[in-house]
Amino acid sequence: MNLLLEKWEGPFGLPPFAQIRDEDFAPAFDEALTLARGRIAAIGAGEGADFEAVIGALEDAEAELDRIAGLFYGIAGADSNAAREALMRDLAPKLSAFSSEVTNNKALFAKIDALWQRRETEALQSEELRVLELYHRMFLRSGAQLGGEEAARLTAVKSRLASLGTQFSQNLLADERSWFMELTEQDLQGLPDFVVAAARGAGEERGLGPVVTLNRSLIVPFLQFSPRRALRQKAWEAWAARGANGGETDNRGIAAETLALREERAKLLGYADFAQFKLEPEMAKTPQAVRDLLLRVWAPARKKALADQAVLEELLRKDGIEGRFEPWDWRYYSEKRRKAEHDLDEAAIKPYLSLEAMLAAMFGCATRLFGLEFREIEGRFWHQDVRGWEVTRDGRHIAVFLGDYFARGSKRSGAWCTAMRSQKKRGGDIRPIVLNVCNFAKGEPCLLSYDDARTLFHEFGHALHQMLSDVSFGFISGTSVARDFVELPSQLYEHWLEVPEVLERYALHHATGEGMPADLRARLLGAGSYDQGFATIEFIASAMVDLEFHSGPAPQDPMQKQQQVLEALGLPHAIRMRHATPHFAHVFSGDGYSSGYYSYMWSEVMDADAFAAFEETGDVFDPEMARKLEKFILSAGGSEEAETLYRKFRGAMPGVEALLKGRGLLETA
Repeated sequence: MNLLLEKWEGPFGLPPFAQIRDEDFAPAFDEALTLARGRIAAIGAGEGADFEAVIGALEDAEAELDRIAGLFYGIAGADSNAAREALMRDLAPKLSAFSSEVTNNKALFAKIDALWQRRETEALQSEELRVLELYHRMFLRSGAQLGGEEAARLTAVKSRLASLGTQFSQNLLADERSWFMELTEQDLQGLPDFVVAAARGAGEERGLGPVVTLNRSLIVPFLQFSPRRALRQKAWEAWAARGANGGETDNRGIAAETLALREERAKLLGYADFAQFKLEPEMAKTPQAVRDLLLRVWAPARKKALADQAVLEELLRKDGIEGRFEPWDWRYYSEKRRKAEHDLDEAAIKPYLSLEAMLAAMFGCATRLFGLEFREIEGRFWHQDVRGWEVTRDGRHIAVFLGDYFARGSKRSGAWCTAMRSQKKRGGDIRPIVLNVCNFAKGEPCLLSYDDARTLFHEFGHALHQMLSDVSFGFISGTSVARDFVELPSQLYEHWLEVPEVLERYALHHATGEGMPADLRARLLGAGSYDQGFATIEFIASAMVDLEFHSGPAPQDPMQKQQQVLEALGLPHAIRMRHATPHFAHVFSGDGYSSGYYSYMWSEVMDADAFAAFEETGDVFDPEMARKLEKFILSAGGSEEAETLYRKFRGAMPGVEALLKGRGLLETA
């Protein structure tokens, strides 16, 4: 018996995590693929041609595959091992080939196309019409109208791209897992207690004394606080070199091949380049619209960053250091300046931002806004650090929410949200299982930086999008929306962390239980736009490189192209891309954010405006505004075009001014 293929009878339909073996997954995928192939072939060959016989049947055809994939990829991203990595490499071309088989099924596409042509006479509900539209578009954009050699070549291209994306991720994880820098007791001097504790904890995992690793929650505070410039340089250079160290884990060749294949894919489908293909269904629509936004923000952000750098260079000189101001200097001197100008010391803030306190704040805001209640549940998940909660409203089960928050060598870097099971109403009221993954430095207790706390709220915003989804079809459930719309709920939810009454209630000292002093809270919030020149520049540099990689002919040497783009922008020497090409997982671990990294800023234009809607009521927890947010954004999934949904919520699309104001850049525009 393979438990993966059985009905899961545990509480809330959770998988039997403790009983599942790695060796169960491959045969389960094989069986699920066989079942899906048979059903899809039957749809194409069958006599039924109405909506339910075609689109309805397609929605149900891959039920086992969806269930097993949701479980496997949820676990594999958070807790990888050799067996899971090998299976991911094996599955990538298999699943890509299966996808191509489906969209290359001419009989099936003929039925979908015929349905689309007679859509006005089919008496379809609005959601059914939207799902039909999206299936039809998906098939067209997947090459359903191609034939012969072109169809075969597109299948081969997509299969190779899937394999390259998997290898890129695994190379990056290998580089991050293998590098560490040992620290002596003398090297620890000048570091806050929380950094020392994190370094000791990371060392203990390796049977060593204190170390710095490439985990962001450890290396960033080390760069902020270490007075030893040579150590900062060594750590920063290792961080910047991920994926570009030569040997088997070097990602530069993968990036070049990926870009060439994406261009070929776009041209096979009739587009001039990959950016035009990728952006067509997004809110932005065109590469030029993206360029216009990024460059509108670039100029004031660069001006602000250069002004900030001049101040930081003076601090460098006061330390008796001559020569150039370097990237490994920025965070250290910026932290010094922040402490001096805003009287803010991160070491003084973190005791009030324990993970437990911030989880309570995160859940508490969701209770006030949407009436959700959270009850922690016991369970053996895939790792002892994973926690689970049942989410209810008025006594009704809404979702299961899982949190996997601590960094470890088996977990890829970053933070993300995924649904192990998506919400839908077809086949019964299917409630979601939603997972948030972060990489916080483990401690007793776990103390977060303010940026860490924002990440916690951000990912939970995605989780709310999944948990509050209320649609019939899984195809449009939750975060199944335009890429440049998907970050709206996550970035919007960050704003509630900035509400003074939220910090007043939840930012409690982990040892004493005392609230954060009012003056400290005021200084923390007052410094909200501090160093936004730097943050904006490093983001836009990455977004522009991504866009230009995919606009026009694919570069034979992506590193050279990256340099050309950055030089044209005038990127200051001491600021680098947030994600350089060899470790730009958003763009090269799959094509989700390819030509789409800009979407965080596109969504930020909306999230600033959306939170202003709450502020304008005089109550940031205004029940009616929260109801509108849930109705038109969080519950709607992809049931309508993103712009239509936003206009229903707010009445109009916003300009860029709210974003500039929020980042403290308006006065320099």
